[in-house]
Amino acid sequence: KGGISGFMKPVESEHDPFITGHSSNSISAAYGIYKAKRLSGENGSSIAVIGDGALTGGMAYEALNNVGAGKNNFIVVLNDNKMSISRNVGALSRSLTKMRNKPKYHYFKFAFSKFLLKIPFIGGFLNSFVFSIKESFKNLIYKNNFFSSLGFNYLGSVDGHNTEALESLFKIAQTYNRPTVVHVITTKGKGYTYAENSPKNYHGVSPFDIDEGAMSNAGLNFSEVVGNTLCELAKNDSSICAVTAAMTAGTGLSNFEKNYKNRFFDVGIAEQHAVTFCAGLAKGGMKPYFAVYSSFLQRAVDQIIHDCAIEGLPVRLLVDRAGIVGEDGETHQGVFDISLLTAIPGVEIFSPCNYLELEYQIKKSAGATCVTAIRYPRGSQSPKIVDFDYKSDYCKIGKNNKTVLVTYGRLFSNALEAQTDADFDIIKLNKVYPFTNELLCELSKYERILVFEETLKNGGISEHLSSCLFGKGFNGKFEIHAIDNKFVPAASVSSSLEENKLDTESMIRSIKCQN
Repeated sequence: KGGISGFMKPVESEHDPFITGHSSNSISAAYGIYKAKRLSGENGSSIAVIGDGALTGGMAYEALNNVGAGKNNFIVVLNDNKMSISRNVGALSRSLTKMRNKPKYHYFKFAFSKFLLKIPFIGGFLNSFVFSIKESFKNLIYKNNFFSSLGFNYLGSVDGHNTEALESLFKIAQTYNRPTVVHVITTKGKGYTYAENSPKNYHGVSPFDIDEGAMSNAGLNFSEVVGNTLCELAKNDSSICAVTAAMTAGTGLSNFEKNYKNRFFDVGIAEQHAVTFCAGLAKGGMKPYFAVYSSFLQRAVDQIIHDCAIEGLPVRLLVDRAGIVGEDGETHQGVFDISLLTAIPGVEIFSPCNYLELEYQIKKSAGATCVTAIRYPRGSQSPKIVDFDYKSDYCKIGKNNKTVLVTYGRLFSNALEAQTDADFDIIKLNKVYPFTNELLCELSKYERILVFEETLKNGGISEHLSSCLFGKGFNGKFEIHAIDNKFVPAASVSSSLEENKLDTESMIRSIKCQN
């Protein structure tokens, strides 16, 4: 809390032009800034930097298609960590690349083009003819010419750790009145041997021993339970498939990939495609599970509606990092999925509080007949495990008091702890949405209902529940305790829960307050 963000943030530095917690948006944002400058009478070029991983996102291609159609002094730097981009092959290809990266070659090409264009009557034709011959020859030698086909000059590849070579190439790129891609080859984790040898493990890190490169083992977590459970299901059911959007390790699917490679699909940073791909799998008789961070699922809401819910297809959404995620901040908080998913007819939502319930809900969902979302938090389960009925739609813990606290997911352990210091019942929602008539009848017996949830008030379970209860004639007190309509900043999970009055002490104070 109060520290530096792990992502670009304009309020922290003038060198952070845009918030970039999500991927694949740099070209679109930079091109908008470029056009705004032109409309304001400013000169100069704009530069977008995008990684080869982010280039798997469809939004990047939408932007490239748009930018390439115009005559703009716009530069795209492709930061290639050698993980996604196919390499050109052959000695002649390498020779041409080396030649193309020499400043004298580019200045000659620019001057020669100007010379041809000055020839009366046929200059334009000659310039176009020479250019087409050069491009045809280049296309015969290069494995692909993707960027050129979209209207870009292509410069590269160049060693991204060689500043002199980079400066030369950027100076050349600035001379063009045409969009240009500068292909930069870098080494992820450059300068730190452990990160260079294992880049995936050092993509995002917790505190670790810098001398030994050893990371602390946090033990079992919700994501690993998901992966283990899917492996168990897949062992006995050949229709079980696992899908992820470039987050294999993060969503706990590494073992599934290893053991069931033909039923594992990493589609890249393409959540929209992933959801519709799952719809296609379901249409073909498979049982797809899409493991995705709550924050990233937001990109695919349209596909959930049109390609899954309206179709009535049993696509299973494993919504990781649901609720407050902590230090990753505003761009990664999983506080929108409830509001988005409850607005879609035919979607069932579950929010397990521990590993046992999570495993049960995943196995049960193998027989689902509609879109099913199972959401769970980042990290480990609470050490305060109690026995409760997790197989019903809801469970009740208490002595038929006049006051009841309704909650679900991780906050259930907070409610149990609060119950030791205050007199109230607890109703835990195992099936978060939609509500059953049995649940509504049970809640209508209470004089006072408090709902605590780790999501936004707007469109949250609290609002839906109050609407249903008051619509059925409930005349008691109903209190909503959730996150205000705001973006939750970076802080520890415990600090954020306390800040939003969702911690144990806040529950106790709310229960004891009779106003």
